[in-house]
Amino acid sequence: MFDSLSEKLQGIISKTRGKELTQDNMQEALREIRRALLEADVNLRVVKAFISSIKDKAEGEKVLEGVDPSQQLVKIVHDELIEILGHEQNPLDFSGNPNLIMMLGLQGSGKTTSSAKLAVKLKKEGRNPLLVACDVYRPAAISQLQTLGKEIETEVFTILESKDVQNIVQSAINYAQEKGFNTLILDTAGRLQIDTDMMAELLLIDRIFKPAEKLLVIDAMTGQEAVNVAENFDAQLSLTGLVLTKLDGDSRGGSALSVSYCTGKPIKLTGTGEKLNALEDFYPERMATRILGMGDIVSLVERAQEVFDEKQALELEEKMNKNNFSYNDFLKVQKQMKMFGSFDQILGMLPGINISKNDREKLSHEGDKQFKRFEVFISSMTPEERNNPDLMNTSRKKRIAKGCGMEFNEVTGFVKQFEQMRVMMRGMTDMKKMFKGGMPDMGKMPNMGGLGGFKGKLGKHAMNKAMNMMRRFK
Repeated sequence: MFDSLSEKLQGIISKTRGKELTQDNMQEALREIRRALLEADVNLRVVKAFISSIKDKAEGEKVLEGVDPSQQLVKIVHDELIEILGHEQNPLDFSGNPNLIMMLGLQGSGKTTSSAKLAVKLKKEGRNPLLVACDVYRPAAISQLQTLGKEIETEVFTILESKDVQNIVQSAINYAQEKGFNTLILDTAGRLQIDTDMMAELLLIDRIFKPAEKLLVIDAMTGQEAVNVAENFDAQLSLTGLVLTKLDGDSRGGSALSVSYCTGKPIKLTGTGEKLNALEDFYPERMATRILGMGDIVSLVERAQEVFDEKQALELEEKMNKNNFSYNDFLKVQKQMKMFGSFDQILGMLPGINISKNDREKLSHEGDKQFKRFEVFISSMTPEERNNPDLMNTSRKKRIAKGCGMEFNEVTGFVKQFEQMRVMMRGMTDMKKMFKGGMPDMGKMPNMGGLGGFKGKLGKHAMNKAMNMMRRFK
């Protein structure tokens, strides 16, 4: 997400590195930022407000002695991005017994899938959600929700062949109170475009049942149209928040920078992948740091806490320390890494990784390919060989090569890579010990100079939070 805009903004800011900020080069930087935003499909109203605010702040900003002018420009742009994206994180409202969350959106926006993803997220957070099938018009809408519900092991409430949505919602509330569900996720009907009948039905649900949340699901890849859809829904229903889907597939990101500002409604959740656990809380500050190439360490650590089993992590760490890391352990780690997200996404969250979107995708693709071949290679071993890598010798390699259809040299290469990884794993345990000593100076780390000028504002806060989380997780 935001890859095109991110690359351009970083390029513009890098041009000012080492130079004194003057009226001329500031005007040139603002022109280029304006062009980058428009090319990213950001709404014109947002672009004008963004540029005007940056200009006012830049002209009123006193140049701090010893601070690179580009770092000050980064801080100004970063702060303004946060404001445009909604200023602060807005959590979901869980008031009501049961709590009602109404999912809204046009057909094809990802509303039904987002409803299932939200159920997965709420279950992780300790809530007991019930999916309610309120789309009684679209063919197979109910069966789609039931299929998703079965996959995520969450009950779906429906009254087959009923077209009375009001009765369905009331019956679902009664059922939830009887069975102990505390959140109802209403998957309402969508249309190919906004129409009077659809709005009338949604208004009826809103006025009778007063849901705590009215979340509009928007496809991030629709660009400028996302703003029009959001404003129309908000005018009729007074939305409480937005859910942006397919952010991982939108390299421009214009809708995310536009919808919140134009509607005045916060982006509460974002969909960043096809998997049913790929729905995340939206944090404007974290997104701003990622756009400016500073990574998102806090989100990375949070995702690690969700994915990695603490007991298993401690066992693996013990094995690494004793050099007992086996091929079976590698398969366990690989399984967890797949749950963690694509290599492309992980690289995007690491600070100081100046790699283009295309290069990240190539690395991710090649990495996935290698992991799959590694699995085939390991599956051709005996159980004894998987548990004890030190048994590997020439004759065993030849037998494995025949069993998995690889060349002997390729198998030898895999064995060598595995041994190198074992060395790297031991190095990672040493790195964790280093973090115990406190947070490193971000301004002195390679490729992290851009944070040095205002780490008290951003870098230090984010990194300290990440370090504390890592200490609790270890």
